[in-house]
Order: sequence, then structure tokens, then C-alpha cells
Amino acid sequence: MASIIKAMQQDQQHTAQPFDLIVVGAGIIGLATAYRALEQGLKVMVIERNSRPVGASIQNFGHACFTGQADELQAMVAKSREGWASASKDAGFWAAQPGTLIPATSEVEMSVLEEFADHRGVEQVTLLSPGEVEQRLGHNHLKPVGGALLPLDMRVNPREAAPKLAQWLEAQGVIFQWNTTLRSTADGVVDTSRGQWEAQRVVVCPGVNLSYLMPEIAQAEQVRSCTLSMALVERPEHIASDFCMLSGTSLARYDGFSAMASVPELRRELQQREPELVECIANLMVTAIPEGLLVGDSHDYHDSPTPFIEESIATLLQNKAAAYLGVKGLRVKQRWQGTYADSPATNLVIHRPDQKTLVAVVASGIGMTLSFGLAAHILSEC
Repeated sequence: MASIIKAMQQDQQHTAQPFDLIVVGAGIIGLATAYRALEQGLKVMVIERNSRPVGASIQNFGHACFTGQADELQAMVAKSREGWASASKDAGFWAAQPGTLIPATSEVEMSVLEEFADHRGVEQVTLLSPGEVEQRLGHNHLKPVGGALLPLDMRVNPREAAPKLAQWLEAQGVIFQWNTTLRSTADGVVDTSRGQWEAQRVVVCPGVNLSYLMPEIAQAEQVRSCTLSMALVERPEHIASDFCMLSGTSLARYDGFSAMASVPELRRELQQREPELVECIANLMVTAIPEGLLVGDSHDYHDSPTPFIEESIATLLQNKAAAYLGVKGLRVKQRWQGTYADSPATNLVIHRPDQKTLVAVVASGIGMTLSFGLAAHILSEC
């Protein structure tokens, strides 16, 4: 009873205090915004309907694929890269820059990588010989024709980064209202299941929950849910503990790569060579975390997705990954369905319902990549 009374007293105390900024949503976009605001000396509150980060920010690969993004996003991802490095040092979570390996298993895939290297330059793309790819893979079974390394990309452990960042922010004085549901917000007044708070600025980062929090914005921007088939598998001994790999399907998906002239030919080749991967809209990739290797992923789009994972798709991704890794099979430790916000119309939803409110949603699978760069943009806009 005493703890309940204390919590109520704290809620009442915080309710009476105006904030410089209230952030709704403790996913990586919301947390990065709170981090950037704290850098500016602002008094910040974060409101989150769960008791900890459990959404897309912990369900993904933890891969910040800066290099693969479109040219027009390169300034933003450069700021994001700086933010990840700074936040990891402050909050004490692992962030590494091992680079992203992309083995080319066909001449067309290699052509895309060569075009991309010519376009971006040696600072962003290092072309690799077949032998160099095999050395980084730790085996010689794949028989690549070449490949590339993206040295500026970063990696975090998605199961650690957002939770540790939230803990650190709270220790620095950011007020967190966990288990608190947003009802409405307008003109700096935020109405929740625990009462009302006021702020000079309000940033709403609801991710996939935009569809029920602000359905009119979701409808206007064609926001829907994207579900992914994901798995954690045991890491073979020859695979490095900081391993990160994209594949030919990634070259056809990420906007930076897909702008290259050879990509239409690559898509035709993938349709003939890997029809099952194309059918499940796969972005075959593998990243290492201390618990093993994260393997995925397929993509399915719906406004109300089913919770079921197709075993045929999960097995397909697992087997294709095993071939790249040079093993006959992979032992699965966990499976889950990841979910994030997506839109066929835009990668980024930014709305200003009123002078004091800004709504920000990354409507694609690049939230971890944009995060801290987007947060800087958000604070400059609101």
C-alpha cells in the first residue's frame, strides 16, 4: 500500500511540473529523441505503455546499415552514427564497427557492388576478392565471385541497447512513466491513463501503434504493419563473434543499392534463381550477438497481421543462411515474429498536428539506422 501511495504522490508531483519536452514511446526513436534533448539540457519526460522496451527496437538485427541508405539520407545517417557511438559510451552498451560483409554469389550481384563502390567511394565501400570473402566467412564452400565490405556500418545488441539507454536516461533525471497509455495530446497537454502533463513540446513516436493512436495520420500515410520471421541460432565456431552479413536480396531492397543500374537485372536473376526468397519478400541477412546469430527475415504486410509464423518460410531462411555460413544446418534457439510500421508511400512519417506536437514514425525497417540522426532532425523541427 505504501508503494502505491508513493507512486500516486510522484505522479501528482510530476503532473504539476511543466516539462520542456514530453516524448511518447520508448522505442529507439523515442529514446534517441530523449537522449538528444538531454544533450541540450532540456527537462524531459518519456511516456511508454509497456513496462520496458519490447517492440521493434529489440526484435530486429541491431544492424545500423548506414551505407545502404539512399543518398539523400546520408547526412542524417552520419548524425545517427555519431549518436550511436556517443550513446553507447554513455549508457554502457556494446556498439561495434566490424563492417558489413556482402558476398556476391553471381556476376550480377558483383556488378551492383562495383557500381555502388564507384558511386560512394572507397571510404564507404571496400571491394573484396573471392579469397577475401572466404576468409571473412571462415570457410570456402560458398564459392563467391567477390564481394564488398561496408566499413562504416555499426552493430549493437538489440536486446541490450534500448533497455540500457532507457536505464541510463532515467539515471540522468529523465522522468519515465511506464505502463502509461496515451489518450490524446494537443497544444502541449498530454492526456494519459495516469493523468495529464504539460510540456513546451511533445514528440509522439508510436511506431506501429500509430494506426490506433492517430488513425487519420496512419490512413493518410498508408501506414500498415510489417511482420517478419526471425530466429536466433547457435553460432558456428568459425563465424566471428561480431559477424554481420547482407546478401543479394539486400542489394535489391535497400534504397542506396537499389538505385544502381544493374539492380533490375539482379531482380530478374533473383526471381529465377531464388523464387522462394522473392515470394516471401526476403532480406536474407545474419548478425551475431552474444547469444548466437540472428537470422532473417521475410516480410508480410497487413493492417491487422496474423501472429502465426509459417514454418516453411522460417526453414527456408534458416537453410539459405546455413549455405552462406558453410554449414549443413543451424540449431534454432528461439523464433519470433517481429513487427514494425511500414508504408508503401514513404520511409518517414513526420506530421505536425499543432504548433507544439510532432509525430514521427519510421515507416520501414530502418529505425535503428536513422534513430539518432532522425532525433536531431525532430528537435530542430519542433
